[in-house]
Amino acid sequence: MLFLRLIIHKKIKNYITTVKRRCDNMEIMKIAVLGAGAMGSLFGSLLSVKNDVYLVDVNRELICRISEKGVKVNEKDGTSAVFHPTALTDSSTVGKADLVIVFVKSMFSVQALENNASLIGSDTYLMTLQNGAGHEAELLRFADEDHVVIGSTQHNSSVVSTGEINHGGSGSTSIGLVKGDSSVLSVIAENFTSCGIDCTVSSNVLKQIWNKMFTNTAASSLTALFQMPLGFIVENAYAHSLMKALVSEAVTVANGLGLGFDENDVLNDVENVCRNAKNGYTSIYADIRDGRRTEVDTISGSVIAAAEKKGIDVPYHRFIVNAIHALESRLQPVQGGEAK
Repeated sequence: MLFLRLIIHKKIKNYITTVKRRCDNMEIMKIAVLGAGAMGSLFGSLLSVKNDVYLVDVNRELICRISEKGVKVNEKDGTSAVFHPTALTDSSTVGKADLVIVFVKSMFSVQALENNASLIGSDTYLMTLQNGAGHEAELLRFADEDHVVIGSTQHNSSVVSTGEINHGGSGSTSIGLVKGDSSVLSVIAENFTSCGIDCTVSSNVLKQIWNKMFTNTAASSLTALFQMPLGFIVENAYAHSLMKALVSEAVTVANGLGLGFDENDVLNDVENVCRNAKNGYTSIYADIRDGRRTEVDTISGSVIAAAEKKGIDVPYHRFIVNAIHALESRLQPVQGGEAK
């Protein structure tokens, strides 16, 4: 029995030593997050626990607030914490970053990268976790294919007030290179995971990006159009019919790209998201409500772009894009609930 205890004790000691060595050797990265909105502030905050993080935004009031008091992150369980990433409007003195994460709205990606080009060196990875597809084309203007990272995350966040966000939900984050062996990203994935962002490297990250985009293009777009929460999309028969048509078109296009989705499975997933967050308001809903430009061109618009390449007709998506742009042109914000 004594011999057995000694063996067990030695194994436990070796395990603890191994874990400690992995933590001690965890590479501290210099990370720049472009955009201090809801998602940028969330990732910038969580990653700042174990990294040298710079949160960059053109909003001086927001940056001053974060510099003085940090970012307050409220969790669903009622707890909250304050994080202190370095907040900047000018990144010119930071030097080259190991990783630059783009979290600005898609229409501002190029401008943000141009304004912060001093962060980008030959070894810098550029990452987009923005909603929609096709963002890599813009990042490739600033880095080689083997340094451009695309991905998808199930985390969501919303702004409560200046410097305060609600972390509405979490889940997996998946990343992969545009071209090359994505396994080189394992160091980044391990770093993210150690900071509470469960992250994996995928050789087929494009499929996961489309999997997330189904909800955005088939349900979120309709919340903007009708100025109603997600639950309305499954509870109202007319809205539900439109959502099903959008799912069908998007799946047809995705499968035309060789991604192999089952339409019924996708429909069930989108319906479950709407039911589980029935009182939730989406960011595109809030954009229309507040009279801001939306990212519809990189969400529903990316379905249209892919459809055109494959010769697939997507009339419902064309209607959605035109309708959202029509709403964007309105001068007066829509009255409604708070974005979730």
